[in-house]
Amino acid sequence: MSPSPDSARVDLAVIGAGPNGSLLALAAGEAGLRTALIDRLPLATLTDPGFDGRTTAIAYTSQRLFAALGIWDELADQAEPILDIRISDTGHDGRTSPFFLHFDHREAAEAEGDAVPMGWIVENRFLRAALLRRLRTCPAVELVAPDEALDTRRGDDKVEIALKSGRQLAARLVASAEGRFGTLREEAGIGARAWSYGQVAIVLVAHHERPHRGVAQEKFLPGGPFAILPMTDGEAIDGKGGEHRSSIVWTERASIAKRLLELDTPRFNAEFARRFGDFLGHVEPAGPRWSYPLSLVHAERYVDRRMVLVGDAAHGIHPIAGQGYNLGVRDIAALVEVLVDAQRLGLDIGAADTLERFARWRRADNFTMVAATDLLNRLFSNDIAPLRLARDVGLAAVNRVPSLRRFFARHAMGLGGDLPRLIRGERP
Repeated sequence: MSPSPDSARVDLAVIGAGPNGSLLALAAGEAGLRTALIDRLPLATLTDPGFDGRTTAIAYTSQRLFAALGIWDELADQAEPILDIRISDTGHDGRTSPFFLHFDHREAAEAEGDAVPMGWIVENRFLRAALLRRLRTCPAVELVAPDEALDTRRGDDKVEIALKSGRQLAARLVASAEGRFGTLREEAGIGARAWSYGQVAIVLVAHHERPHRGVAQEKFLPGGPFAILPMTDGEAIDGKGGEHRSSIVWTERASIAKRLLELDTPRFNAEFARRFGDFLGHVEPAGPRWSYPLSLVHAERYVDRRMVLVGDAAHGIHPIAGQGYNLGVRDIAALVEVLVDAQRLGLDIGAADTLERFARWRRADNFTMVAATDLLNRLFSNDIAPLRLARDVGLAAVNRVPSLRRFFARHAMGLGGDLPRLIRGERP
């Protein structure tokens, strides 16, 4: 939208237009909060196919928020349902343990006939594009990009932001959605528990002979998890059906990942196929490879004077459970609800007590997921015989108890705890 005469004053300024920042700006704008979304890159470049090769797992409750905001209509055709999840353990010799854990989406239903997918896999480029299309039609949101916040001064009653373009922006609240190492958190003096896992995620798309049937696989190898995530089929060619595709997040120790990425195509494909297995017939990587170092970052607190952290700026976790983005979605739903409630009561949306309500709401859920993913990665990313035995026994034990399978499946869908209205599919 074009800047309005009073665009220099907004309710909320969001720094960072990634999937978390864009979603926060849209949710706030749709709720009637005047919002500015600031990013140093032209927003159109964020949707280029080469910008980001990753996919995102959108949990069932996150999908309800997307539907409530009108985003899901833009995404549904590019989203592949996750119907089942299968978890198995694999040793250094490539042999998969006979013990496994299998989650069936039908078991998580409240009643027979009410089964819904546990989630959906969406390519990040499609997610970013859908958010951008919706943002451009939201009259309460101003897209400030490409531009950059050079100086942010947070006072008792407002935040003053000096932009690289020379503009001055005043807001009642600023939100950092800058990612794990954003400048706003550092400038606020908010510490974080942070460490590197010494692992790298190799991300690519694989074509395979047989259909995946909506089953997501998590194979635990000594170097880390090897995730096989169902994608929509590729485009049909010459009248034939499209390629069966899966998104791969292949975690390896950093030193090994470096050597793998330096291999020529035939040798890389052979190493990949050995880890993937033959359960979907012939398989081979297609297109470019991306790589991302893996680390954990958890901020000591989520709020400061007239500032709030959301998404990876507050908690960047290991991708082992595919829940990182969904944690951010729940942050956003809770934050918007808290801000809207304060606005309706005539209260200051940037006041300390308003922000503390948000922090209290999100602290336990985030801490639980941070701790769980860290523990799972440490427990499974090794080939120590006693631990392998304990893992196999644990997987088999949970697999034999339907009530436990249902409990874990529903939590993976986001159906636990005090859910904000947007997560329930309602407007705040």
